Formats: sequence, C-alpha cells, structure tokens
Amino acid sequence: MANIASARKRASQAEVNRKHNASMRSALRTSIKKVVKAVAAEDKSGAEAAYIEVVPAIDKAVSKGLIHRNKAARHKSRLNAHIRAL
Repeated sequence: MANIASARKRASQAEVNRKHNASMRSALRTSIKKVVKAVAAEDKSGAEAAYIEVVPAIDKAVSKGLIHRNKAARHKSRLNAHIRAL
C-alpha cells in the first residue's frame, strides 16, 4: 500500500476510474449485443435502429480512450455488413 499521501490519492483515483471505465465498457458491449441480437432474429428495422444508437456510443468510447479507433472501425464495419446482408 502507498505511504505517501499523493500516492494514496492516485491509487484511490485509479480505482474510481477503473470502475467507471468498466461500467462504460459494459454498456458499450450491451449496446453492440442489441444489434447482434436483432440481426440474429432477422429484424432489419430493429437492427438498423440499434445500429444508429450504437455508432455514437462507439465513437464516444474512442474519444474517451476506452477502445482503440481501429477496434471501433472494425465493430462498425462488421455490424453494418451484417445488417446489409439481411
């Protein structure tokens, strides 16, 4: 455990940030799964609606440093390809 006050504070901040990031990452994954579930059910309109909601969430995760921009591009591309295949 940290002995210096500033190190204790940084450890505390890191834990708060870890919990926040985990929550945001979980929400992102859930929104991506909504699109995947709609595609699996062959609900094109539902999948398109969910896709419109997930794209800004993915972009926001990139801007916050939660995921890499290439991973975001890969997710958007693959989800869109699945929707177009319906």
